[in-house]
Amino acid sequence: MVAYRRLDGPSATPLFAPLVELYGVVYAEPPYEEGPDEVAGFAARLPEESSRPGFALVAAEDGLDLIGAAYGWTMSPGVWWSRADTAPAPEILAAAKLAVMEWIVHPDHRRQGIGAELMRRLLVGRPETWATLASDPRSLARRLYEQAGWRKVGTSHLPWGPAMDLLVLPLPVH
Repeated sequence: MVAYRRLDGPSATPLFAPLVELYGVVYAEPPYEEGPDEVAGFAARLPEESSRPGFALVAAEDGLDLIGAAYGWTMSPGVWWSRADTAPAPEILAAAKLAVMEWIVHPDHRRQGIGAELMRRLLVGRPETWATLASDPRSLARRLYEQAGWRKVGTSHLPWGPAMDLLVLPLPVH
């Protein structure tokens, strides 16, 4: 049975090791094909990421195993993705946004609604008016995001890897 829990800031630290392991499994797959260097870079970024304003992580666990996770933090008004080819609509740029940094499910546990539940729990009760994420357009996940209502508003051209689609989703007003 899958159990979910939401962690904020430093309370997420005990999940870093299993999260890095899960990241390594998910991103070893095509089209990403990341290796030990990318996984080590992800692990090195986690402590700083978890200290950002508005950080929240939702974990999906099957017993003691981390089988899925989604996390992000608040992107301040006026801030947008680095290396974006265009700014989003003014109402998006001017608003605080939840920047979803990772949304991953172990391959053995996909197609069970875990990913959708992770995102639902990450988005519920957020103070921001928009959520945003960057997605590899070659991935299956990119099509799933679109089916879930995310829409493309630009592209980010990083010096490594493919250009990433920049997506947004309006959040319910509280």
